[in-house]
Amino acid sequence: MAHRIDKLPASLNGIDLERLIEQITGAILAQLPQTGVESDAHADTGDTWCSPHHLACALNAGAARLALPWGQAAASGAAGIAAYIDHTLLRPDATRGEIEQLCDEARSFGFASVCVNPAWVRDCAFRLNGSPVRVCTVVGFPLGATLPDVKAYETRRAIFDGATEIDMVINVGALKSGDEQTVSRDIAAVVEAAHEACAIVKVIIETALLTDDDKVRACLIAREAGADFVKTSTGFSKGGATVADIELMRQTVGAQLGVKAAGGVRDLAAAREMIAAGATRIGASAGVLIVREARGESVSSSASSRY
Repeated sequence: MAHRIDKLPASLNGIDLERLIEQITGAILAQLPQTGVESDAHADTGDTWCSPHHLACALNAGAARLALPWGQAAASGAAGIAAYIDHTLLRPDATRGEIEQLCDEARSFGFASVCVNPAWVRDCAFRLNGSPVRVCTVVGFPLGATLPDVKAYETRRAIFDGATEIDMVINVGALKSGDEQTVSRDIAAVVEAAHEACAIVKVIIETALLTDDDKVRACLIAREAGADFVKTSTGFSKGGATVADIELMRQTVGAQLGVKAAGGVRDLAAAREMIAAGATRIGASAGVLIVREARGESVSSSASSRY
């Protein structure tokens, strides 16, 4: 399952590729009863997680986590915890040396991705070339208050530079104004741009600025617009992830979407709480500290201060 879609023979035409994806999808679906992964969570929408789009994205990402329900990897120790983490450095004053160190740590510890500002995507893609660590970047960050076509352009440019995961910020003001059409159009523009290149989209709803009703509406809009994840926070507002928010978001999107907890996850205990609540990804600048804790090593909270 480690082969990438972009390494398929050039002679494959669109019809052959579609047929191949359908055959692989069928093979995976045939195994679902044995893996314990259920697809009936999508009965109300007629959708299934193993759609050709999701399968292509999973293959491009190295589909090691295709069959893992949330919480399962947490039981497998440090390596399992590391696989949840987007190793994050979004400070505006981050230096090239710090970005390079971030990439080296991600490769060494086995993190899911590095999450960096768009200006660093190309550098990260080159430094992580040949490793399973993906490059994640942010769009409309950190306020979300720009136009859908601008976010779509940011997305395409980031993917051109090597990003395979896009964390976009919604138009929070539109959501709170009850303008759900604008929010939907905003997300859909990024989803379309990302999915045409088999990149995944995580939608940042900035929970600290929302009521519970707002959070539910934002998650439902993101799901309907085709997003792959909903995410709590930018880390640049007045609060970050909470267990209550992760539980609410998971309850709202069901098994159909991933849920990313970001902002304030600084130690192993917090990471495990988020995973137990339903998070399938953790955005953290303290990833090294978290994994060292999981290994049973003695660590100091000052170890993450450079982020």
